[in-house]
Amino acid sequence: MASKDIVLETMKKAGTPLNAGKIAELSGLDRKEVDKVMKELKAEGAIVSPVRCKWEPAN
Repeated sequence: MASKDIVLETMKKAGTPLNAGKIAELSGLDRKEVDKVMKELKAEGAIVSPVRCKWEPAN
């Protein structure tokens, strides 16, 4: 499974907005990898920030 899929799946399972550190903790991915993937997902519009510094999948 690609890192993007893992990050999105972790966010969906959590059901609440998460920061990058929590995503790394829950998914088992390296924090640097999570930061890189989140940057790509933000550019694509796949994730949104309802609360400062926390992210969730866009609907």
